[in-house]
Amino acid sequence: MPVIQLKAELSYEQLVNVVAQLSRSELERLFAEVNSVRPLYEEHRLSSAESELLLKINQGVADTVQRRYDKLIAKRNKKTLTQEEYDELLKLTDQMELSDANRMEYLTELARIRNKPLVLLMDELGIIPPPLYA
Repeated sequence: MPVIQLKAELSYEQLVNVVAQLSRSELERLFAEVNSVRPLYEEHRLSSAESELLLKINQGVADTVQRRYDKLIAKRNKKTLTQEEYDELLKLTDQMELSDANRMEYLTELARIRNKPLVLLMDELGIIPPPLYA
């Protein structure tokens, strides 16, 4: 995990700049933590089950796995994949799909707990479905 250096007193702009240094998975984890803290300032407090689900929803795959997957996808699109890289891409694709399926299970469970349609919950959490590839 990278270490981010910052001053003891931060302006809003400085805080945004610090957050901009985070990787995708770290940013998702930060959003999960912010979402779990936000209700403390509102009437609704998260149950431990909701908090646990939000952490799982925002966990994502490891940065190294995501970067390697992205690199292999780029090579595939350029049609420069070796057979070994293709085999690796297939395994990583399975891993990514399993992660996405687990995330959907967690989202569905959270929607059930909150008695909300899944689409509404995703909208409230700022979760945008990934684009569909042909």
